[in-house]
Amino acid sequence: MDRTILAIETSCDDTCAAVLDGPRILSSVISSQAAAHEQFGGVVPEVASRHHLELTAPVVEAALAEAGTSLDDVEAVAVTAGPGLIGALLVGVSTAKAIAAPRRLPLIPVDHLQGHVAANFLEPEPLAPSFLCLLASGGHTLLAGVRDHSGYELLGQTLDDAAGEAFDKVARLLGLGYPGGPALQKLAEEGDPEAFEMPVAMSRDPGLDLSFSGLKTALVYLARELGPEGVEERRADLAASFQAAAVGQLVAKLERALKRGEWEAVALGGGVAANGPLREAVGELCERRGVPLKLVPLSLCTDNAAMIASAARFTSPIRYPDYLAYDAFPTRPLPADGPISQGMLDLSARRQRV
Repeated sequence: MDRTILAIETSCDDTCAAVLDGPRILSSVISSQAAAHEQFGGVVPEVASRHHLELTAPVVEAALAEAGTSLDDVEAVAVTAGPGLIGALLVGVSTAKAIAAPRRLPLIPVDHLQGHVAANFLEPEPLAPSFLCLLASGGHTLLAGVRDHSGYELLGQTLDDAAGEAFDKVARLLGLGYPGGPALQKLAEEGDPEAFEMPVAMSRDPGLDLSFSGLKTALVYLARELGPEGVEERRADLAASFQAAAVGQLVAKLERALKRGEWEAVALGGGVAANGPLREAVGELCERRGVPLKLVPLSLCTDNAAMIASAARFTSPIRYPDYLAYDAFPTRPLPADGPISQGMLDLSARRQRV
């Protein structure tokens, strides 16, 4: 039975809260810390944690106000428990406990990756399993086979840098701001994607794993060859060539996964899913193969709490007072005696194998 869920997301540098009534989003508030981290060229964990401490309470209040509801109407509290920056996660988990415990509300810890998948379950056009989901963000890149609402099967993942991480690093090399993805895409629009030949990693590998470290390193060496003046002159071409190679790898692995399984649709998730050329290339692939494509709104691609609440609808809650000693996790799955999505189990097993 659907219930009113208040969700909190603090896994990285965005402080987020949302209220859901079943699959319907009543509110979704996101407070970005991009300006605080821009001077460092990336996220500083301690800075992120301190900002979460200051922002979580007012963001929750704003989400409740936007939803036209109060804590008395909330029936469960969901929170991102991991993976992510441990200090940032602990702020969210502690806040969720502080809200839930006095009211004896159930607490629902959610896997951040499952949240990105579950963004596809939200109105106005919820996508029902089964579908193939390409999840690409600043911290994670993977292919997920979604057979039901409660979890996913890990089909492939990056063996080094995440796609968004590579975008940010290349953007920094080209003198662009943080976050780098949007700035790099904008610059690439002025360049020639065929100006430089970039390696497409894992192209000969028969599996579905990905790699972006080599592509990033290739651009570093190319920049050294060009020199500062050459890089400045060819910045747009470098950005366009890099973006084309990164998108090409993602689409190639997605197409290979489509050929290996029977999937009723394709979905994109994560911050990199907001990349225009990627959305266009995946759209062309799906049209060519006759498979429907689900594109969530851009506001649900980046980190947000609505997706966490969506995943919580299909995750077993922890009753009071059992969650008082509950802890966040930066890289590992939830404890065996806690609510674990199938996706988290698969991800953990895969990490142990590699």
